[in-house]
Amino acid sequence: MKRLLLCFFLLAGYTGVYAQSLQKKIEAAYSIFEGDSQLKYGLSSLTVLNAETGEVLFSKNEGTGLAPASTLKTVTSITAFNLLGRDFTWETTLGYSGTISNGILNGDLILTGSGDPTLGSQRYDQSDPGVLLSRWTAALKRTGISKIQGRIITDDHLFGTQSLPLGWIWQDIGNYYGAGPSSVNWKENEFGLQIKPGARVGEPVVLQGTEPRLDYLKIVNEVTTGKSGTGDNVYAYSAPYTDIIYVRGTYGIDLKKTIMASCPDAAFELALQLKGRMADNGIVVSGSATTVRRINLETGVFLPTSVIIDRYHSPELSKVIYWLNQKSLNLYAESILKTIAVKQGREGSFNEGVGAVQAYWNKKAAIDPNSLDILDGSGLSPENRITTLTMAKVLQSAWKEPWFNSFYESIPVYNNMKMKSGSIRNVLAYAGYEKSADGTPLVFSFITNHYNGSSSSIKQKMFKVLDVMK
Repeated sequence: MKRLLLCFFLLAGYTGVYAQSLQKKIEAAYSIFEGDSQLKYGLSSLTVLNAETGEVLFSKNEGTGLAPASTLKTVTSITAFNLLGRDFTWETTLGYSGTISNGILNGDLILTGSGDPTLGSQRYDQSDPGVLLSRWTAALKRTGISKIQGRIITDDHLFGTQSLPLGWIWQDIGNYYGAGPSSVNWKENEFGLQIKPGARVGEPVVLQGTEPRLDYLKIVNEVTTGKSGTGDNVYAYSAPYTDIIYVRGTYGIDLKKTIMASCPDAAFELALQLKGRMADNGIVVSGSATTVRRINLETGVFLPTSVIIDRYHSPELSKVIYWLNQKSLNLYAESILKTIAVKQGREGSFNEGVGAVQAYWNKKAAIDPNSLDILDGSGLSPENRITTLTMAKVLQSAWKEPWFNSFYESIPVYNNMKMKSGSIRNVLAYAGYEKSADGTPLVFSFITNHYNGSSSSIKQKMFKVLDVMK
């Protein structure tokens, strides 16, 4: 018994000594980093916790709110696992209003969304655009409808008309990563610009078309041909629901790439594609393709669905969060944020989504909402502010949850560490998990704002600090 007690105290002593040693190593590495010239006018913060116990092993500037960029997606993901559940799915229904007589629908065909960000995404077999359009056409045929004396409507009312969070900047919102959510999303709310460079540097490029064709949009091409090796410096400038898109910047003379831009009204595009697929299958539609938002603008009449003929369910939340974090998909994060609001009995807005997230963490972990001062769920807004201590606490809270493995699997690998990265202008951040040399599981949040110089240089310096945790 005495030997067992002796071994126990020796082990406890070793663990305590190692923790102190690790703390000193992190402190020394961080001190060097903090004094680097790239941070002369900047600010940085690092918090490291024991993932098992929540013990603070190191923290510096842990109470200072900083822009987290895409590391905020970890907070959105963990909140969604808690409030929606690992197996949660979004439902999209196809139905109609009116009556059917002799194969003729005297009414509207209505596709009603609940915010599924994967609808039409090619990341999943079940949500492929061709698969879904075929599914809905088949459902119509099973009902015996061969002609529609009415419209094809996508019901996009659930999330309201504000598709972009506050704080997103003009340079971002026209590009694929700046596509905001609707309650009816389609093909991740993006489309492709097919560009051919000019014969010489400085000449205008040729815009050969879009994929898919969007004849209702006017695209103003102001892109010029860049030098060999300069790659893609093309930016699309547009706004939600607009019909004009300006495309500016340079496209490398040796580049062969489709440039992705955000679709101003993906719900309307889906209505058009559904109508086109029906025409291909011999189903005549007398009315227009439209959305509930457009009908409301036109002060038209909309009768909601009276009969549902198909219920489609998205992939499970765990599979959605996998791609959310692996590819840092802003659309997925914002759709989840609004869904959280709706499922908490709130309005499907960004403000209510943020409020639901803050209220949840205040109740669960006594986290002050002022330390989670955010405007979106993706981190794209430069005005977001979160402390590293708050982010680390949220990450640590997931450690013993039954769904933790699903969340952990979603986190990418950088620097041979499981961590989510985040970057916007002069912001670089990492948040994730690591196992120390003695096997202690660690959780960390590391954010740097307003650094100067190159992002590749500050990244390597941050990696040096994180390396001491291995």
